[in-house]
Amino acid sequence: MQIQLENIGKRFNDDWIFSNINLSLESGQSYAIVGSNGSGKSTLMQVIAGKIQQSQGTLHYFKDGKVIPPDKIFRFLSLAAPYQELIEEFTLSQHLDFHRRFKSIRDNKSNKQIQSLLGAKFTLNKPVRNYSSGMKQRLKLALAILSETSLLLLDEPVTNLDDEGIAWYQQLLQENDWQRLTVICSNRHDEEYRICKHFIEVEDYKR
Repeated sequence: MQIQLENIGKRFNDDWIFSNINLSLESGQSYAIVGSNGSGKSTLMQVIAGKIQQSQGTLHYFKDGKVIPPDKIFRFLSLAAPYQELIEEFTLSQHLDFHRRFKSIRDNKSNKQIQSLLGAKFTLNKPVRNYSSGMKQRLKLALAILSETSLLLLDEPVTNLDDEGIAWYQQLLQENDWQRLTVICSNRHDEEYRICKHFIEVEDYKR
């Protein structure tokens, strides 16, 4: 997977969030988008994911040398973010089954294996609405990280996690750090992006 950002900018009304971003993101590499609250980190990630349209510039996606149309990039990515919703009425088992309809799970892990990986508090038949905020965050992260995707996007991944949850996240990410493209948004919390080798300071692209 390769993503090329050419002169990318985003504005709301007359206010530019960022502009003139020129970057090349490559498979096998991990990138941290860092900045303060309200700096535009999540907006940039959503532009990269194709969730919102940039105001200027062009995004190019490639997989194995072939062009991916922007409206098809969702097939190649997995995402975990605070604004992402889970289906509260589903049990864990139903959520995992539903997820598999859209994304393959790496190593074809069974629901029981994923339950064990999530932790002792998780049961397959418990509705997600009864989960704590930390448990919901673990489920979001597991669904994203374990998916067999070429692009992994994580927006503020330690949100709602305690120290034990943060250690769990770091181990899960490290154990599933194969040769894909990883992008992590963070308010400069080192525990979120320790695997990252490249840094994108979004505030460097302010007008």
